[in-house]
Amino acid sequence: MASTDDVSDKRAVLESCPPGSNGRDSALFDLALALRYRFEEEGNFGDLDEAITLHRDALQLRPSGHSGRSSSRSELALCLSKRYDSQGAVADLEEAITLGRAALELRLPGHPGRAVTLYNLARHLGKRFEKYARMSDLDEAIELHRAALELCPSGHRHRSSCLHELAVCLSERYDSQGAVADLEEAVTLGRAALELHLPGHPDRAATLYNLACYLGKRFEKYARMSDLDEAIELHRAALELRPSGHRYRSLSLHELALCLSKRYDSQGTVADLEEAVTLGRAALDLCPTGHPDRDVTLNNLAWHLGKRFEKYARMSDLDEAIELHRAALELCPSGHRDRSSSLYSLALCLSERYDSQGAVADPEEAVTLGRAALELYLPGHPDRAVTLYNLACGLRKRFEKYARMHDLDEAIELHRAALELLPSGHRYRSLSVHSLALCLSDRYDSQGTVADLEEAVTLERAALGLRLPGHPDRAVTLNNLAWHLGKRFEKYARMSDLDEAIELHRAALELCPSGHRDRSSSLYSLALCLSERYDSQGAVADLEEAVTLGRAALELYLPGHPDRAATLYNLACGLRKRFEKYARMYDLDEAIELHRAALELCPSGHPYQSSSLYELALCLSERYDSQGAVADLEEAVTLGRALLDLCPTGHPDRASCLHDLAQSLAKHFCHQPMAADLDEAIALEQEALQLLTPGDP
Repeated sequence: MASTDDVSDKRAVLESCPPGSNGRDSALFDLALALRYRFEEEGNFGDLDEAITLHRDALQLRPSGHSGRSSSRSELALCLSKRYDSQGAVADLEEAITLGRAALELRLPGHPGRAVTLYNLARHLGKRFEKYARMSDLDEAIELHRAALELCPSGHRHRSSCLHELAVCLSERYDSQGAVADLEEAVTLGRAALELHLPGHPDRAATLYNLACYLGKRFEKYARMSDLDEAIELHRAALELRPSGHRYRSLSLHELALCLSKRYDSQGTVADLEEAVTLGRAALDLCPTGHPDRDVTLNNLAWHLGKRFEKYARMSDLDEAIELHRAALELCPSGHRDRSSSLYSLALCLSERYDSQGAVADPEEAVTLGRAALELYLPGHPDRAVTLYNLACGLRKRFEKYARMHDLDEAIELHRAALELLPSGHRYRSLSVHSLALCLSDRYDSQGTVADLEEAVTLERAALGLRLPGHPDRAVTLNNLAWHLGKRFEKYARMSDLDEAIELHRAALELCPSGHRDRSSSLYSLALCLSERYDSQGAVADLEEAVTLGRAALELYLPGHPDRAATLYNLACGLRKRFEKYARMYDLDEAIELHRAALELCPSGHPYQSSSLYELALCLSERYDSQGAVADLEEAVTLGRALLDLCPTGHPDRASCLHDLAQSLAKHFCHQPMAADLDEAIALEQEALQLLTPGDP
């Protein structure tokens, strides 16, 4: 009401000063000033437009040399800058800068208005930097703010504003160039500004918020929890000063949620993550359709939900995260600065859903989105490495689904490119080294190129060297290095490789106590290696331990688990070996039951169906040898025929399948002499001999 009265009073004064009368320029200027103040209180754009028109009229009445010319230029610049903030017309901003420079030229050192003119010109340049990202604008803004600060000594009414704005610019330069000195100075200046913005000051909330942001950035640089804890407290204090309806409340909610999410990443306190989700939802409610920050708020809430999915594996969280990322992507069309991060984030969530549910469409879309993100993260972009990495991981998953070698080859090349961008000391280097090793090991499995396996071993050792005791991924790295060494043992039969693999698996198992998500796979892998060492050296202790570990793994691989079939199979194989050592029938009987259970989980087309058929037939044949039950032998023959159907001409195991079926038929002939059995057995052995070359066992 007071502002409206002031405008009315100033308008009456102007009406008493018709064109050509003395004092008209001052009346125009004063009314324009009153209209700007009312615009700042009430937000009526008509007031701002009229103020600009009046300032232009006043400026025409204040020619070069007029004492009020600098004030008119300065105020007109300020109004144009505010209109740019509201409407985004770049011409307004450019004119504001031009006028600001002209005003500064008129306010030489010693002029009482020089400090505020330096300050305002710096702010105009800062806005242009935000528009075009020209460092020259930001550098000049910083120098102008420094000059203004020198003119505002302790006790000056504008000192707090100068401290605050200089800190903001230094923080922005840190974001662009990474000079830590800029960030440290921003923190120092932010603290100084906060000391001057005492409780009750209208700018205290903004100062609390910005200092919290600087400390959050310093946490990301040095990982000092004290910085993050303080940032959270400052954001909470700022939020209290931004009640419901405050235009910056959504920003405070959003940033506090981010900090809590980061603290969850560091300390694992679930309460922080739950609060981050709650705050993220509240921020989104305040950013309705059309709000300029809706896309980033959607994305960050999706990230918090993604983390909660990783904690509890609730698909509802992941599904919601995907929908939020999709909504954010729709708000980031081609050319939008956040499009690349939206593409990247959505691809990551789709890849995770594929891992959980196996939906074929998810990895395909994840790869497509990953490629689109990579096209936007050009060489030199700070996120190019992680985008290369994630696209490579998506291609590897697609290779595992379809076994297309070009996917795996491309994944390897992308991982190599990512690794080149992650020098020694980079926090993601171990992850990149580890993933490249996995891909090379996969390619060795498919193509048998020993160089791939050797490089996988070398890289995994390097990854282990980066994941020292206490690192959360040390267990998985120990296990994978052990797997690579196990493959090399199968190639060269060097016991040193197998012995080392066993020690690595033991070390991994110690890091996976009861309840750990990787304990089952560690038990399974160690049992497998011990069984292989028993095959090579005959130490019964290895076999006994393999059986014990296999049982423990099976208890953790409950019905429905994708690895249950393999665990049933390997435990059965261990029991058969123990039967061959001690001839205890209960071992063989249990082995047969386990193989039957495994075979039920390996339907037609399953990669392990042939192995299950072979082992079950072998066990039944051995039980026939011990107990003479013809039904066992009959079933062994039936299984042998089924196995032979899975090993057509050209299959590397066809010769052994022919031989084993022939042996079962020969046994059947001995029990019940039928010429057809013997004739078929002879024909099978002859075919097997034709497939064997000199030197074959």
